[in-house]
Amino acid sequence: MAIENRTARLTILIDPRKKAVFERLCATEDATPSQVVRRLIREYIERTSGRPWHAEDEALPEEQNDRVSNG
Repeated sequence: MAIENRTARLTILIDPRKKAVFERLCATEDATPSQVVRRLIREYIERTSGRPWHAEDEALPEEQNDRVSNG
C-alpha cells in the first residue's frame, strides 16, 4: 500500500475508556492508532464510494460527491 505524500490533522473526541481499549487493541496488532484510523477511513471511503481508494484521488469529483451523499 502506497504511503500518501501529505497529511492533515483530524481531531476527534472519544470516551477515555474507548480510547484506552482502542490503543490496547492497536498495540496487539503492532499498529499505531493513527494507522488504524487511516485504514478505517480508507475502508469507509471505498465502501461508501463503491470504488477502490487511490492516493491520487485527493477529492471526489463533484458529480460523484453528489452520488455518494444522495445514495
